[in-house]
Amino acid sequence: MTAETGERRAVLIAGPTASGKSALALAIAERCGGVVINADSMQVYRELSILTARPTADDEARAPHRLYGHVASRDGYTVARYLQDLETVLDAMPGQPAVIVGGTGLYFNAMTQGLSDVPPIDERVRAFWRERARTTSRAALHKELAVVDPLLYGRLHPHDTQRVLRALEVADSTGRPLSEWQEERSPPPIAGGRIARIVMAPDRDWLHARVDERFRMMAAGGGLDEARVFAALQLDPTLPAMKAIGVPEMMAAARGELSAEAAVEAAVTATRQYAKRQETWFRNQMADWPRLDPASSRHFLAVADDLAQRMK
Repeated sequence: MTAETGERRAVLIAGPTASGKSALALAIAERCGGVVINADSMQVYRELSILTARPTADDEARAPHRLYGHVASRDGYTVARYLQDLETVLDAMPGQPAVIVGGTGLYFNAMTQGLSDVPPIDERVRAFWRERARTTSRAALHKELAVVDPLLYGRLHPHDTQRVLRALEVADSTGRPLSEWQEERSPPPIAGGRIARIVMAPDRDWLHARVDERFRMMAAGGGLDEARVFAALQLDPTLPAMKAIGVPEMMAAARGELSAEAAVEAAVTATRQYAKRQETWFRNQMADWPRLDPASSRHFLAVADDLAQRMK
């Protein structure tokens, strides 16, 4: 917020992994005296620095960074806790622009729309609907939603299986439609003020090449050692950090179950698949956000200059 008006100033940068989000965020923060704030659910974990591509010490020397590596992997992390941490950070930086960057769409939804206080889903209900999803077509699942939550039925595409399942689980477990829970959202921390939004939208071939190059650099730059140390923690395999993209493959290599090269190839494939899921989510959920192709360096820097100027 500005000291004079109390107006919140923030740039929100979303996009798939390896698309250049962090570079854009850093360029903007340097130009406007802003603070880079993490919105990636895996970069919060303390023990995973290399394999989650957290900002380097050199990056952090160029601009302040917040909400990176501040959570122990054994603790897990939730969207609700992220919102609390985000509000704490924002309250501590009046007068400075926030440059919020990451690939976790749910974090962006929560910070701009608030969070619904939906009770935990009964595990038996969750298991039932996951099994239905394996044995029922997406169109049939979508039609079932029309009975229990007509409002979301009209909003969700039949191919948006994850959100359709979520709505079915909530209605079954709580006895109330998810659309009703969503009407009771908490106030969003990013609302009003001077807010700029952008989604990185790279060419698929360009992104695949970046994913390949970056993961090989991570593996060669200590990723395998980091996986070895992480595996030694013997954490619960259901914890979110254990499912970070590339981590299971590199842990398998650290245990001698895969060769380093095979682990890298598997991790690159998993990362490409994850990037595709992210792109689908952004396309469905952030259709009105401006897009930026990061392949054009001249345009990339011009956008950084423009957004930084708008934050001053």
